[in-house]
Amino acid sequence: MLKYLWMVTQDLFVTVTLATWLHAILGRLYGKKGRVIHGTGLVTGVLSSLALAIVKGTSNRIISSHWNHYIYAFIICLTLAVIILSLIFGRKEEGTLTKGGILLCIAAAGLSAVLIFYQLPGVMLYPFSFNTMGNGYLSSYYMVRLAGLVLALILLFVYSCILYQCACHIRPLSHVTRLTCISAAVYALYCFGRYFVPWVNRAKWLNWPVKYNEDSFGWIGSWMMFTANYAMLFIWVIVALAALSLIICFAQNIKVTEPYENPAQKRKLRAKNRHYRRLSCTAAGALVIFTLVLTLVKSYDTRVVELSAPESFTVEEDRILVPMEAVNDFHLHRFEYQTENGVNVRWIVVRKPNSASYGVGLDACEVCGNAGYYERNGQVVCRRCDVVMNINTIGFKGGCNPIPLKYEVDGGNLVFAMEDIMAGEREFK
Repeated sequence: MLKYLWMVTQDLFVTVTLATWLHAILGRLYGKKGRVIHGTGLVTGVLSSLALAIVKGTSNRIISSHWNHYIYAFIICLTLAVIILSLIFGRKEEGTLTKGGILLCIAAAGLSAVLIFYQLPGVMLYPFSFNTMGNGYLSSYYMVRLAGLVLALILLFVYSCILYQCACHIRPLSHVTRLTCISAAVYALYCFGRYFVPWVNRAKWLNWPVKYNEDSFGWIGSWMMFTANYAMLFIWVIVALAALSLIICFAQNIKVTEPYENPAQKRKLRAKNRHYRRLSCTAAGALVIFTLVLTLVKSYDTRVVELSAPESFTVEEDRILVPMEAVNDFHLHRFEYQTENGVNVRWIVVRKPNSASYGVGLDACEVCGNAGYYERNGQVVCRRCDVVMNINTIGFKGGCNPIPLKYEVDGGNLVFAMEDIMAGEREFK
């Protein structure tokens, strides 16, 4: 659940914030016509994202990620167009939709559509990538992960609605326009760094140097490395700008500054101010939640779990003996043998509940490699994908189950053939 909560928030926050601000700006500039044009861009982005997600999800062909190269170029160009056109035609509220205004609306709608097309397909495909351990879409494995995704989408939707109302109320409009242009420019700078990654990869075909450093590519390599290592920094800048817009909205509604003719009108204006102050505080609360999700929750979910220390066993000629009494407590036990090639082969043993048999397998699987497994609240969990194993299926091939390892019972010991242990060497190289 936590994984998809922070992943969806991280993927969509910038897109949601920029699209919301652009919708508010065009609505204030050109009324319903501006909102309709921008809304068309939003719908186009969603539908094209859905089409791409369907193609990715149903096609056996691997769609190259190099298309991002062109998406970044569109984002950069459309951002420049929005900034320039808003400076020229975005000054008067509720103005006439002139040719320049139409160009501004089209550029803003295009920018929102491209941002959605870039981020949304991956989010749409998340529900089809959940590991259900073969239990289907109605299993608790699936529902917990789906809950994290849905919760993130609900929070982003509520945040967007409130941010839109605040942006529509801030006076003058230039405050919102500046914040939007700065935010879009910040994200365009990030895209500028990512734009060169496929270009550098293609340089291999021409036998160019491909190291991401200043010596090989000058400032291009330095900026690529900066955007790769500090991608979250760009999101935090936009979070700060969103918070600034809410502070402006709150500050503008502390006192009644509009003219009134009688106490009844004053009370009405004060009630309106309270309404927008509450909206500002609610949106600020959403930003605090997003900040916690992208820091504490993400840090907790991506923490590296240390594997338990390997336990002792006996080597007898071409066999390895593990005393059964040492593994009869229904807890996870890990063992490790170093081969002649210096490779540490790990395997796990756990007594199955309500059974005299054991779940035995290499401390690796065909899906997540040799990340290993650990015990959490009596459950066996994959350290890489956080999937909880069904202990009764450990020892069977498939899914994220440990790769099966043969064993025999002899004289109160679990006996492992040395050749079987050596065969697992390739999993841990």
